Amino acid sequence: MFFRERSAQAEFFDAPGLSEAARLAALRELDYINRLCQFSHPFVSRLPAWLGKKGCERLEILDVGAGTGLLGERMSTWAWRRGWDWRFTNLDANPVIFKSGYAAKNVVGSALQLPFADGSFDLVIASQMTHHLTDEEVVTHWREAWRVTRDAIFICDLHRNAGLFAALWLTMRLLRVSENVRADGLISVKRSFHLGEWRELAARAEIPGAQVRPYYGTRIVLQARKKTL
Repeated sequence: MFFRERSAQAEFFDAPGLSEAARLAALRELDYINRLCQFSHPFVSRLPAWLGKKGCERLEILDVGAGTGLLGERMSTWAWRRGWDWRFTNLDANPVIFKSGYAAKNVVGSALQLPFADGSFDLVIASQMTHHLTDEEVVTHWREAWRVTRDAIFICDLHRNAGLFAALWLTMRLLRVSENVRADGLISVKRSFHLGEWRELAARAEIPGAQVRPYYGTRIVLQARKKTL
């Protein structure tokens, strides 16, 4: 079964030479699916208890693999309603059109070589981008995230299992998602991770005190702080 090991199958979205129009169309559909799946919930539900309300009052946040910047838009709006000031820098490898409904800096760059000085951000996050990388690249990505944060990293991705695969297949069928995006969604599950795999990768990345936890059986979260060391 493909759920025992990560798939190396390439996604349509990662194909070299993909036109800007095709990429933007795929991103729009992906944003729609992410909204329905409440992809910001792992962050807004766990960060306040973890960082403390005082620590959440003002945060400089880097979102690695930000896509259109939708995650930062939703998180900053959620924080603003609570009187908190969360300021985002969105980084993505592709020069796509970022969301403009909130104040954010947009940077084109690689998750494997972040164009920022050590300790540039209070918090570094990534949502469902890690499965696009090889295991070796994941280790580099996490080391870079740890380097540029002055306090915390919070990384979230999919949990590879048959239940999530089936639920996503049915959901995308019902939503009439386009064939390429539907195929990529299922490949994403096959390329994603088990808890033990992330714990091993965190150890290889040499992130002190890293915690790897499940999120309702659908996702995996890696979190670690420097200020508690």
